[in-house]
Amino acid sequence: MEMIEHAIRENSLVGAFAFVGLIMWISVHLSRKLTFGRVHGSAIAIVIGLALAYWGGIQTGGSKGLADLKLFAGIGLMGGAMMRDFAIVATAFEVQVDEAKKAGLVGVMALLLGTIIPFIVGASVAWSMGYTDAVAMTTIGAGAVTYIVGPVTGAAIGASSDLMALAIATGLIKAIMVMVFTPVAARFMGLDNPRSAMVFGGLAGTVSGVSAGLAATDRRLVPYGALVATFHTGLGCLLGPSVLFLATKAIVG
Repeated sequence: MEMIEHAIRENSLVGAFAFVGLIMWISVHLSRKLTFGRVHGSAIAIVIGLALAYWGGIQTGGSKGLADLKLFAGIGLMGGAMMRDFAIVATAFEVQVDEAKKAGLVGVMALLLGTIIPFIVGASVAWSMGYTDAVAMTTIGAGAVTYIVGPVTGAAIGASSDLMALAIATGLIKAIMVMVFTPVAARFMGLDNPRSAMVFGGLAGTVSGVSAGLAATDRRLVPYGALVATFHTGLGCLLGPSVLFLATKAIVG
């Protein structure tokens, strides 16, 4: 047993892949036996991952969930920004240009609506919770776009670290909701072709949520949803500190 633990610690990233593979195997098995395939194994794996992250945080008092345990340190690298960005770039190579062109104006409109509507909802919730100044409302509203747009916008307009933390938390909650509920609502939304996946990616916005949600629905749709969702962060970072902030300031003063 000590030999296995030593091997995992010395090869933490390999151990992380093996551990995630085990979770996926268990999740697929649970999907088949408990839900008869109605809930995809990836969705179950996401819930298990969140539960393990919560348990890891309680056990260590840290901030990285299960990755704070030395045995699972590789998960921090595997789930970090570098691997995420590699995965996003890799998905782009699977896109068929002819299919991507089919999104057309609808995809562009979805991208704009997916930026503006979450911002309005986030800013409105912030106002209802007592954050009534333009900087706070814009920062939290931007967090509802994605958890990256929130802190970028906040830093640009002079928000405090507390507000940026709230923005990140808002974006994470949104990403988790998209991850978990996409497979459940896929049939209702008509997520069965590349064009609908691109529209969904534009409306949902969060790359991690869209990628995981579509993977749990039909992995062939992941490149198309992720392609549009990738632009979402850039668009949000452009509009957040400028147009959206100025509009919010004009309304609330």
